[in-house]
Amino acid sequence: MPIINPSDISPIQLQGYLNFIIAPRPICLASTIDSDGNVNLSPFSYFNLFSVNPPVCVFSPSRRVRDNTTKHTLENIREVPECVINIVNYDMVQQTSLSSVEYAQGVNEFIKSGLTPIPSEVVKPPRVAESYVQLECTVKEMIALGDGAGAGNLVIAEIKRIHINDAVLGADGTIDQAKMDHVARLGGDWYCRVNQDNLFKVAKPNIKIGIGVDALPYAIRNSRVLTGNNLGQLGNLETIPSDEAIEAFALTPEIKEVLDATIGDSQTRELQLHLKAKQLLNEGRVEEALIVLLME
Repeated sequence: MPIINPSDISPIQLQGYLNFIIAPRPICLASTIDSDGNVNLSPFSYFNLFSVNPPVCVFSPSRRVRDNTTKHTLENIREVPECVINIVNYDMVQQTSLSSVEYAQGVNEFIKSGLTPIPSEVVKPPRVAESYVQLECTVKEMIALGDGAGAGNLVIAEIKRIHINDAVLGADGTIDQAKMDHVARLGGDWYCRVNQDNLFKVAKPNIKIGIGVDALPYAIRNSRVLTGNNLGQLGNLETIPSDEAIEAFALTPEIKEVLDATIGDSQTRELQLHLKAKQLLNEGRVEEALIVLLME
């Protein structure tokens, strides 16, 4: 098992490791402008949401690992402390990548990438029309994290306007996650796409207090069938099912068949009940799954 001391390897080697390890990373396609009115457009994957009151995003135009130079985005923000964070979707990912080319100062990446600039309402930099969501921001603070190659420059940007394309709204008027069609950065040249095929839900535990994995019987915690994710689902339940609930569910056809087929064979019964519980967990029937497991 490799153990790496960051100070023992070069910044470019360390960047290679960390970009693969800390992923996926959302992409901030930042549009900025200098004091002469020259527009710049550049993507950054060192980016995330840090606060909702006030609404604040943070991204980092790091110093180039290759030669320790700073990026035009950072230089523009120093002159005009405003930006638009354009959220990247799959249909614009190739153009977004093209905008990362290190063109000379004053070259407009909107023109080079073929992306469409549209006026903002409260800040000077333009928005990207192809982006489903655009965040107009004022820069509150910039924090240099170092002065060596690869050092980050933390840009703290307060969101002043949010523009949302109707195409990503559901019938209830809120954002439909699948319609956002997000892409994210991984290591090297790798990206990933967030679409309907790889979306899943996890019940939030912060509204209720789950019983915890430690409250489950030993045989369940050490199941040969259930995974750690399965145990987490069960531990998120608020209570242990009652004896009455267990007795009632044992009479249902899908469970009675298992019980009748394994009379006198405790090992097979345990295996079949655990397999049935796993099926129920995959279907989102978590409480019923625990009831089945408690029938042993």
